[in-house]
Amino acid sequence: MGRAFEFRKERKMKRWGHMARTFTKLGKEITVAVKQGGPDVTGNPRLRALMAEARAEQMPKENIERAIKKATESKQGDFKEVIYEGYGPFGIAILVETATDNTTRTVANVRSYFNKCGGTLGTSGSVAFMFDHKCVFRIKETEGMDLEELELELIDYGAEEVFEETVVDKDDNESKEVVIYGDYPSYGTIQKYIEDKGFELVSGGFERIPTTELKEVTPEQRSTIDKLVGLLEDDEDVTNVYTTMKPGEEE
Repeated sequence: MGRAFEFRKERKMKRWGHMARTFTKLGKEITVAVKQGGPDVTGNPRLRALMAEARAEQMPKENIERAIKKATESKQGDFKEVIYEGYGPFGIAILVETATDNTTRTVANVRSYFNKCGGTLGTSGSVAFMFDHKCVFRIKETEGMDLEELELELIDYGAEEVFEETVVDKDDNESKEVVIYGDYPSYGTIQKYIEDKGFELVSGGFERIPTTELKEVTPEQRSTIDKLVGLLEDDEDVTNVYTTMKPGEEE
């Protein structure tokens, strides 16, 4: 197992554990995907993957339709994906992904969160080099699936890691999913392989994997950094927050 597996194993996606947050995040990503590739899922692989994820999360149909409508109506503004970088307390690097129709508002909010918690918003490129940008897919594991054989096939399509993960739903039912990590540019080829093979796509997206050694912090320091991360994650324009802090056992 490689670094992506270890990172994912420790970094549980608790930040989107609340349903409302999940729907908000997906809605923004759907809006951006439609802006970039159009509303036709046939010719928009990113939108297809997001629709699959929305179904898996049981996102209401009206929420999906509203996100698509927002993207197709020019009066709703132009959502853009913008990255902000900086340092939190104790030298922890923080990368913030946003989807916004008002960068002036977003940067002001992000800067205020950093300042409030003793951090500093940096310039473009100040911490991005500490993270690898990866594409990641989740598919339903089928009976008799050979992970080693699957990984060998997927390597030709740009995959780097393939592993199994146990997923527990809201009713405490367990199921198996296969997680696939690859280089950022391999998103389209890996998704095409998944679709051509008829696998059930649960989600497809991108993650930032730290390339530097994650920093150990004390419980008190963790509390301060968690406060900053929480403020960022609660902002309606923020979609993801990544740090170089070593996750605690509770995560």
